[in-house]
Amino acid sequence: MTKTAGLFELDNRVVLITGGASGIGAGIATTLAAAGATVVIADIDEDGAERQAEALVSAGYRAGALPLDLSDETSIVETCKQVVTRHGTPWALVNNAGLQDRELLLEGTAEEWDRMNRVNARGPFLMTREIARAMVSQGAGGRIINIASAALRGSIVQGLVPYTASKGALLGLSRATAFELAEHHITVNTVLPGGVPTPGAIAAKGPPALGPAQRSLPLGLCEPADIAAAVLFFASPAAGRVTNQVLAVDGGFSVT
Repeated sequence: MTKTAGLFELDNRVVLITGGASGIGAGIATTLAAAGATVVIADIDEDGAERQAEALVSAGYRAGALPLDLSDETSIVETCKQVVTRHGTPWALVNNAGLQDRELLLEGTAEEWDRMNRVNARGPFLMTREIARAMVSQGAGGRIINIASAALRGSIVQGLVPYTASKGALLGLSRATAFELAEHHITVNTVLPGGVPTPGAIAAKGPPALGPAQRSLPLGLCEPADIAAAVLFFASPAAGRVTNQVLAVDGGFSVT
């Protein structure tokens, strides 16, 4: 009989989470820390990242924090270097941080398009490049989990053209990197969150959020812990043969 103990444990594993100071990222950090990982929270909100890490340590978990500006390549390279120096090569990278402001197509600007894609697509590309280099050098494999959006499965609200396009680029990044990194035993998978009432989502700027996302969901709105459970699966020993896959956690939005 196959034993299931340990399938979802991350003992002695380092996990780097971008945007882990609040919202979905904080939920991911808590869940993975509870699974035994040493979580490193990298966020542009340096104070928030420190507070989140301190809360995890106070709860008996292992955690650290570093500043990160995903729009700045120098910041990305330095943060990844510091992670490896202080904590060791990450077993998993969770590309979670992102912008989610809204702008209607007919009022769209190149500046907003560039701002959104610089953080949501270019940033994860650079993070993946840096951490994958460290993983390959170590030779022990690894996991990369990208947090995209259920908006890729169907329209949610108006004003998400730059956002959805940037998340589409992130999904394309997942697929291409899964192919290139498979020979190094590094898996790459994508989670598509549905509606999650996080501080970032609530504070998002732009026109009113009008559209299909206003309808009731069969399973209700998601919580950060729901997204975190999918991330834990992809990061865990249970998903050792899983790569280039997409998992939507959307409260049943896709069937309404």
